[in-house]
Amino acid sequence: DLATYPPQDLLRVLAALLQQIAMANDQLRPSGGSRSVSGGSGGEPYSPGSGRLRITSAALGALGTPSSTLCFHARNVPSISIESYLLRILKYCPTTNEVFLSLLVYFDRMSRMGLGMRGFAIDSFNVHRLVIAGVTVASKFFSDVFYTNSRYAKVGGLPVHELNQLELQFLLLNDFKLVIPLDEMQRY
Repeated sequence: DLATYPPQDLLRVLAALLQQIAMANDQLRPSGGSRSVSGGSGGEPYSPGSGRLRITSAALGALGTPSSTLCFHARNVPSISIESYLLRILKYCPTTNEVFLSLLVYFDRMSRMGLGMRGFAIDSFNVHRLVIAGVTVASKFFSDVFYTNSRYAKVGGLPVHELNQLELQFLLLNDFKLVIPLDEMQRY
């Protein structure tokens, strides 16, 4: 049961999975450090209720703009491990397991939505920023009580204006579709 699963254990599993994804995509990146444009999981684009891609023009614009994905790209790979980063977020911005598990769903949707267009891949340069933006968005969506962006930014090691930009881009790349049906959550 997700609600009673120990949060630290969930974060260890989540961190290991994100680390594997990031490392795999790092290896796909062409030498010279340029960004990979490979899609994420290789599945069909996310579209609830039908097999057709239905996204808003705002999301299409975000996917077609290099800055939408590049804003997540850090200059350097952060020195903190993904697991330590997730545990830090849990320590200073406690939230439910649902928030952390939803990151997998949102990242998968972002990757699938980018297929056939610009593409989107989680790598070592963007995973930390994606995590803090995702936790910020998911906490606000799933929880009645959440922290301010200045708190999330401080915990995540970012200026608040940068987190605000990441939050908006995260929403655009998810086409503002944050609802996760229970059966979809259970698959993750």
